[in-house]
Order: sequence, then structure tokens, then C-alpha cells
Amino acid sequence: MTFSRQTFAEKGILQGDTVVWMIFIFLCLTSIIEVYSACSTMSYESGRYWAPVVEHGAYVLMGFILTWVIHLIPFRHFKILSVLGLHFFAYPLLVMALFTAKINDAGRWVTIGGKTIQPSEFAKIALVGFVAFVLASFRNEKGVSEKAFRLVALEILVTLCLIVTENASTAGIIFLVMLGILFYAQAPKKYLAWIVGAMLAGGIAIATALTLINDEALAKMDVSENPILHRVPTWVNRVKGYERPADPKDYNIHDNLQVTHAKIAIATCGITGKGPGNSVERDYLPQAYSDFIYAIIIEEGGIFLGVFVMSLYLLLMWRAMKIAKNSKSLFAAYLVMGLALMMVVQAMINMAVAVGAFPVTGQPLPLISRGGTSTFVNCAYIGMILSVSHYGKKKKKRKDNPVMPNEAEQTEAVILVEEKQKL
Repeated sequence: MTFSRQTFAEKGILQGDTVVWMIFIFLCLTSIIEVYSACSTMSYESGRYWAPVVEHGAYVLMGFILTWVIHLIPFRHFKILSVLGLHFFAYPLLVMALFTAKINDAGRWVTIGGKTIQPSEFAKIALVGFVAFVLASFRNEKGVSEKAFRLVALEILVTLCLIVTENASTAGIIFLVMLGILFYAQAPKKYLAWIVGAMLAGGIAIATALTLINDEALAKMDVSENPILHRVPTWVNRVKGYERPADPKDYNIHDNLQVTHAKIAIATCGITGKGPGNSVERDYLPQAYSDFIYAIIIEEGGIFLGVFVMSLYLLLMWRAMKIAKNSKSLFAAYLVMGLALMMVVQAMINMAVAVGAFPVTGQPLPLISRGGTSTFVNCAYIGMILSVSHYGKKKKKRKDNPVMPNEAEQTEAVILVEEKQKL
């Protein structure tokens, strides 16, 4: 007996877009292999060789089960879950994160029941669902109504304000994704132009101000205990650290540890790479299993594997566009586009950081980097996309297919009506 896609679908085991399932499985397998290799320092420090990869493998397995469960839920239920999740779960956790103990000089995590979670990940998925719901529900003959735009803009602003001081890169990704959803929903161009202009002006002003702060002025600023400004030194160092010296001899390896060893990993990979488990730079990169795992992927798998992983995310975006186009509801279309954009934009930024094309942001590679909250939320993204691909399809007209008995009666009734109209 062969198990085709149709067989699984009939049994309720595997439903939705087959290509998305394949992309998801490939990314999960890549994650387990590369995290196993990149966690060498964690294994050495803990003295437990298999512990990091076993823990991550358990997260991936639970994430896979979560994806399977979510993809069986009709997408219409995500409307109320997004609204409630954003206001009664994500927002309170984001507020808690501002006043909890800092990890790596940032208040991005909260501890609940002995487990550390990242509230911004829940905020991202809930905000996408909420924006998709509002844009689809409040429309007029011209498209997105002014009421819908104002409501969406308010929720986006609140979310960004709660995140930006502790995680500016995540706030930037959220803004880009929200802008993409509004563009896809055909929001009025004047609104989009106003938003883009305001954010560009604000970004340029902030970047200019950070570059003008010298070391003496920074030392005088008492930001260590400030819940809002304590990240200023980090922002200044990242903006200035991205500036390359004219003479390579002046490049300070110790001040740019992550970037330097990521570049070494990529520069020494060759075409086919060093082979799985043979990375050298994993022992020097502090975040080899998270923020800079793409550098380890290229070092071990070469240019081919690096391009293959990138193509998986681009293929996911393409499939999401097709699913959105074939969706029977606006909410489903906006939801799929928002979820796919959130994953793909973050992936592109992570890979750009790893190859030195973008300043260090601290963004993990979706579905590949090690992490509990990130893994579960990204698996939920895939589950929701698969739900839309299964439940949100437009019913195509059947051609050259035998008419079922219950349909035959309807066909005869239509013929009779047409004949009566002719008479």
C-alpha cells in the first residue's frame, strides 16, 4: 500500500499544502543536525555531551506535534484567538519583561513556571492575526477604511513601544511586516507614504544621534538602571561597530568577536564545506547555535547548503503567496501573507547578519536556531499557514467529472428552471 498525499488527507493525518510540509520538514532536520554541531561549547561547559541536542530535539518534536494540531483547526478560529492573545496574553507579558531581571543586558524574557519565554514572539503572531482580522472586517468600497487603519495603527504603535527599548531589531521586523500586510491589503497610498516617511525620518534622526555620542558622553550617562535607556550603549556600539576601518590592521578582533568569527567560518568553507560536525568556528562564536547558526551551516555545508537553506525560505514565501491568492476569504489571505513575511524577513536579516551584510541584531534563524519559544511560535506559523491552505481553498468548478447522485438532482432542477424561463 502506498501512502500518497491524498491517502493521508483522507485519513486526516496530513493536510494542506504539500510543499509547505516539505519545507517545514527540511528546516527541522537541518535544525537538529546543525544545532547538534553548534552546541559544542554548551556540551563542554555542562559536561553532558548529548544534553543540548536532546533538549532541542524534544522542542522540535513538540513543535511538529503543535504544527500538526494547529493545521487541523479551521482558520476562522484564529480571529478570536489573535484578539484575545494580543490583549490578554502578549501585552501583559511584554510589560512584565520591562521590569524583570535582564538577560544579556536585555529584558526580553520572563520566567513562568521555571521556564523562560520571550513575549515578543507571542506578540508577533497575535498582532499578525489581529491586523488581518481588522483589515478584512472593516472595509468599504474603496478598500481599507479609515477606521480600520486607525485601529491597526494604534495596535502596531502600542506593540512597538513595548518592544523597541529592549529589542529594537524585533520592532523593526514587526514594522516591516505590518507595512507589507497594509500594502497587500491595498491600504490608501497616502497612509503608507506618511508611515514610511515618518519612520525613515525617525530612523535617520536616531542613527545620527547615536553616531554623535562619544565615549566620554556615554560614560556620563547613567543608563545602567534605567529601564528605557539602558540599551543605549549597545545601540551605540553596534552602529559604530559596523564601520569598517580603512586599514585591515586596525580591525579589532576582540571588539567584533561574533562578526569576525562568522566571516572566518564563511571564508574558509569552500564550495562543499568542511562536512557535518567539522566546524571550527563553532568553538569561538558565542551564539553559534542561535544568532549565527547560518555561518556554521555555510562552514559545514558550503555555498551549496547555504543557498539551499535560503531558497527554502524564498520558496515558503512563494507558496504563501499562492495560498493567499487561492484563499476564499480576505482574513485568510492577509493572515498567510503576514505569517510568511514574519518568518522570511527575519530569516533574511539573520542570514545577512551572518555574512556581514547587516549590523548584528540578535535575531534567530526561524525553525533552525536553538530556542524553545521561537521554535514553538514558528511551528505555529506553519500550522496556521497549512490550515489556511486546507480550509481556505476556493472551490473550483468541476469539469468532465461524473455527477454524484445528490448533485444530479440539483442539475436536473437547474435544467428545468432554464427550460421554464425559455418558455
